[in-house]
Amino acid sequence: MDILITGGTGGIGHAMVERLSQLEAVNVHALWHHSPPPELSSRVQWHRADITNEKDIIELARKLERVDWIMNTAGKLHSETIQPEKNLQQFEAAAFEEMIRVNTLPTLLLAKHFTHALKRSPSPRLAVLSARVGSISDNRLGGWYSYRCAKAALNMAVKSISIEWQRTMPNSCVVALHPGTTDTPLSKPFQHNVPAGKLFPPHRVASDLIKIIESLTPAQTGQFLAYDGSVIDW
Repeated sequence: MDILITGGTGGIGHAMVERLSQLEAVNVHALWHHSPPPELSSRVQWHRADITNEKDIIELARKLERVDWIMNTAGKLHSETIQPEKNLQQFEAAAFEEMIRVNTLPTLLLAKHFTHALKRSPSPRLAVLSARVGSISDNRLGGWYSYRCAKAALNMAVKSISIEWQRTMPNSCVVALHPGTTDTPLSKPFQHNVPAGKLFPPHRVASDLIKIIESLTPAQTGQFLAYDGSVIDW
């Protein structure tokens, strides 16, 4: 089985690469952009690519003629210059565009250019990391405008891709996954608000999400699933 993991040097992505590279009959292709990867296993093939750049995705798709799973773990919540908005007065167009560019665009580019490679698999899977804050029906606190909108847009992309692929790839399954609050740099500034027992180590999250992907069936395509397998309303 051939698996492509984006964000392979990030917290959850790195844990997934490490876990999957230990399995028999699994070839892992992992992507990195800014941070060079550690040496994990001779069975991990690392590729440098900017998944927000369509040319890089096209070039990567030329190299990988068949893929069984694509797992997009890349994402962005904050940076040195961007923080989640507490109110409308903190909203900035540039930050909004950056959130869409990093959190939404890559999944559409991957789906577009890897359709052919996935069609060669008997059970193609596309799983992307979303977030519960991207659920419109679950939004009770407001704020975080740019990140919420970017993840809600990602969820819509997942749903639309799943509908198209039901016609062209009946055995496929496309899902958005909520990993829970994971102990990574992405969540670090906000961990003081996390209830006891709800801050998960990356290796636990990786195992949870891999189990979900392994058990997926085409009947579940287009769903938004939490780390425990429960369905989240859009």
